[in-house]
Amino acid sequence: MEAGADERVLRNEEVAEIVAEIPEGHRHLRTTLRLADGSAITLQEATVAAIVRAYVAVKTDPLRNEMTLKGRRVPGRKEGYAEWQLMEEP
Repeated sequence: MEAGADERVLRNEEVAEIVAEIPEGHRHLRTTLRLADGSAITLQEATVAAIVRAYVAVKTDPLRNEMTLKGRRVPGRKEGYAEWQLMEEP
């Protein structure tokens, strides 16, 4: 997938630091990308997990070169799971 006019490709050189932590008082991992320009992007655990699932699926399947996950509400979800999930598109 190519980046469009309103999309940004974050180059590795633009990432100054990555901090993965479970903040005090929380149960789930947060991952913060601190960028060279001083800004930061923090991802919740579910988002990082979805990225990892997609990465592994594409990298380990010799016939697959893309995976799309789209966000949607899942009303009948398992206990402890968020209502909003990133799910694979068929």
